[in-house]
Amino acid sequence: MGVRDRTEAALARIAAAPEAAIFTRVYAQRARDEADAADARRRDGVTLGALDGVLVSIKDLFDVAGETTLAGSRLLADHPPAGADAPVVARLRRAGAVILGKTSMSEFAFSGLGLNPHTGTPGNARDPARIPGGSSAGAGVAVALGLCDIAIGTDTGGSVRIPAAFNGIVGLKPTARRVPTAGAFPLSYTLDSIGPLAATVQACADADAVMSGGETGPVVPAALAGLRIGVPRGRLFADTEPAVAQAFEATLGRLSTAGARITDLDIEDILEAMRLALAAAPIAAAEAAAIHADWLESRADAFDPRVLQRIRGGAGVAAPAYVRTLRRRAELVVMAAARLDACDVLALPTVPMEAPLLAPLEADDAAFARTNLLALRNPTVGNFLDLCGLSLPMRTDGLPAGLMLMAPALQDARLLAIGRAVETL
Repeated sequence: MGVRDRTEAALARIAAAPEAAIFTRVYAQRARDEADAADARRRDGVTLGALDGVLVSIKDLFDVAGETTLAGSRLLADHPPAGADAPVVARLRRAGAVILGKTSMSEFAFSGLGLNPHTGTPGNARDPARIPGGSSAGAGVAVALGLCDIAIGTDTGGSVRIPAAFNGIVGLKPTARRVPTAGAFPLSYTLDSIGPLAATVQACADADAVMSGGETGPVVPAALAGLRIGVPRGRLFADTEPAVAQAFEATLGRLSTAGARITDLDIEDILEAMRLALAAAPIAAAEAAAIHADWLESRADAFDPRVLQRIRGGAGVAAPAYVRTLRRRAELVVMAAARLDACDVLALPTVPMEAPLLAPLEADDAAFARTNLLALRNPTVGNFLDLCGLSLPMRTDGLPAGLMLMAPALQDARLLAIGRAVETL
């Protein structure tokens, strides 16, 4: 099937999707033009690489030249249009990707659950009555439903890996500094990263290579025999639902049978130091308060109230406390990298639960806050400690669950090779 045929089929599926909230914008004509160009290159025996003719969506917070970037909010509707594509969008276009449209998100990317009262919340791909995960909500659902091949999201505390886990697909949080964040409306200057969601590790690797300015190529699976897998048991395993725990232990069993060496890795002291640092100055909330300072009070009624509450939580952070937390983070990043020398990769559940039902979370602020914290708990460790992370679907008897692998900064290629090996199981 030609790229134009695949594009037309995808546009038809998007139009017919029961959840109108999956996409916030669809670039139908431009996608057709990009598809025609890809087909013409193929007829001429020319290729722009692994993403040439691949159907891609982008999160609603990326700049596209000539249109206003909304970031899932009503507050930005009167802002001027972007003067240029975000660097990652420009790189995707140069690689021949067919960009179908923008996908929905939690307002200003400040939630791990994916709810948005402004644009609507897309239902989970497996069960529309359940949450999609966030903040890259539409991204996870779009890939899982086959509306696009690859979705580009952002991850500040798990916002790529959480929807990947809840929708049964692969999500990559790269080392943050590898992919330029310019042209992406920020949540946290310190913690934001940009990563792909897709059905396979290889597709995520292809998108990551293009966005980071690297070279695409086949991901060769790492050898599982002798692979050292560290399991950080302790607080990151508290309140894990039985179905997720069973799937995780079964996955470890298969890896052990394949020759991997599974050992517990104690990082409780690092996690406690991280907790204390963030209690003194929550980085994401403090930086979000600075980003939104011009309209935080004057246009408070236009915010999602739950997002507003979280941003206001950072408005009172004193500068000395914020600086001390950043300094403490730098120390803990070094400490964590040294601790991880004892293994090749960390393994734990991406999220300690299956996707919960949407309606109770819409109705109950306390339940929303409690569930949001639990969903973010495990993946946010990777953002704070500057790790790269990968969420892979685990075998389950019911709803999807994710296996999260994490490695120190700049070990992304090794992480993808390990993920490719685990994927074969």
